[in-house]
Amino acid sequence: MAAPDKMSKLVKEKNIEYIDVKFCDLIGDWHHITLTAASLKSELFKTGVGLDGSSLPGFTRIERGDMIAIPDPETAFIDPFFEKPTLSFICDIMAVEKDIEPYSRNPRRVLRDCDKYLKKVLPGTSCFLGPEFEFYLFDDVRFNQGPGEGYYFIDSEEAEWNAGREGSGNLGYKVQYKGGYHAAPPKDRTFNLRSEITTLLEAVGVAIKYHHHEVGGAGQHEIETSLEEMTRVGDQSMLIKYFVKNHAFRRGKSATFMPKPLFNEPGSGMHVHQYLANKNGSIFFDKKGPAGLSKEGLYYVGGLLKHAPAVFAFTNPSTNSYKRLLPGFEAPVRGTYSVGNRTACIRIPGYQRDSRTHRMEFRPPDGTCNVYLAYAAMLMAGLDGIQNKIDPGEPFDKDLTHLSDAELARIPLLPTSLTKALDALEHDYKFLLKGNVFTEDLIASWVTLKRKDVEQIRIRPHPWEFYLYYDK
Repeated sequence: MAAPDKMSKLVKEKNIEYIDVKFCDLIGDWHHITLTAASLKSELFKTGVGLDGSSLPGFTRIERGDMIAIPDPETAFIDPFFEKPTLSFICDIMAVEKDIEPYSRNPRRVLRDCDKYLKKVLPGTSCFLGPEFEFYLFDDVRFNQGPGEGYYFIDSEEAEWNAGREGSGNLGYKVQYKGGYHAAPPKDRTFNLRSEITTLLEAVGVAIKYHHHEVGGAGQHEIETSLEEMTRVGDQSMLIKYFVKNHAFRRGKSATFMPKPLFNEPGSGMHVHQYLANKNGSIFFDKKGPAGLSKEGLYYVGGLLKHAPAVFAFTNPSTNSYKRLLPGFEAPVRGTYSVGNRTACIRIPGYQRDSRTHRMEFRPPDGTCNVYLAYAAMLMAGLDGIQNKIDPGEPFDKDLTHLSDAELARIPLLPTSLTKALDALEHDYKFLLKGNVFTEDLIASWVTLKRKDVEQIRIRPHPWEFYLYYDK
C-alpha cells in the first residue's frame, strides 16, 4: 500500500473519513493525530504533520520543540477501533533545525539503522525475530497514590481466589494457582477474545503463530507471532500491544503487559526468538556444534550474554521488571544458555527441526520495553559477539533452581534492579554506538528518564513497610 493512487482508491472503496498518524516516543508509547481524509495527498508523506517534541518524554527541550511526523506509506492499515472509517499510518519523527532529517532519538530510526549496520557487517544477512507477548486480562483494576494512601486492587473473574465469591455470575471453573498453562474452556473463558484479536491482527498483516492461556491462573495469556524480518517486527509489536489493549477494553476487560502485576503469581515476559539468515537460511545452524549452533551462532550468544546487563536497561526498563526476574517462576536470573532449559537466559528450543530457521530465544525481556530500542540492543550485542568472537563456553543444562550456593556463585548474576541495569549501561555502551545506531545523546536521555522512575519509587512508602515497621 505504498502508492498514493492506491491509497486514494482505498479511501473511496472503504469510505474513509479520517487519517490517523501514530508515532512512538522514547519511552515506547504511541501518540496520534487525526486528520480528515482530504489530507491524504502526496505532500503528506514529504512534509508530514507538525508536533511539539518537547511534550514527548525524553525527546527535546521546549526551545527546540518543533518537529514533524512523516507517515510511512508502507504501514497503512484500517484502524478497527475508530467508529468513523479511519486509515492509519505509523510515522517517523524528524528534526527540522536545518533540513528535515531523521531525529536521533526516534526509536524507529534506531531499529532501521541497526538493520543497515547488520547488512554492512554481514552483507546479504537479515535478522528475524519472533516475540512472545504475555499479558494479563483483568475485570477490575483500581490504584491510587496520595499523601495518606497508596494502594492497588486487581481482580480476575477466573482467579482461584474468587471460588467462594457470593452473588450472581459465579459458575465455578476457576483456574488454580499456576494452573493456567494451556487451560481449556470453560476455565479458559477468554479464548474467543484472543481469537478475535488474532483475526484483527491478521487483517492488518500481522502473522500470528498461536495463542493460548498462560501459567498465571488469574487471567494470564500469550499471543506469539511468526518469525518475521526485524524492522517489520518492530512495527508489528506496536500494533499487537495496541490491538490487545483496545480490543480487551471494548470487551470490558483491562489488558496489561506489566511484568509483575500480581504478588507471588507468574510474571509476564516477552521472550524474543531470533536468528540471522542469508539466502541459504539461518547462519546459526551447525548440527555438529554445541546446542546445534555454528560459530556465528555461538559468538552471537556470547555477545548477548556478555552485554546482557547493559541490554537489560532497554529490554527490562521498569522497576517492576525486576519483580518478575526471580527464581522459581521460570524467569532467567543467571547468564547461561542451554537447549530447552527455561531457567536459562538464552534457550535453544529443543523442538526445532528446520535448520533454515535455527534460532535462539532471549528470555529476559518484558512488555514495558520500547520494542524498537530493545530489538536493536539485542542485535547490537550479538553482532559485537560475532565481530569479537566472544565464546560463551559450553551449554549449561542444569536446573538453576536446584544448584548449591557454591555452584551458583560461578555463574554470572543478571541485574536484580533497574538501577543495576542502568549502571551496567553507563559502563558498557560502546557496542551500541557502532554504525551510529544508538547515540550517546539518546543513551544519556534514556538513563535520565529511567533514573527518575527509580527515584519516584524510592521516595514513596510501600504498603508492606507498614506491616514491617508501623509498630516499631
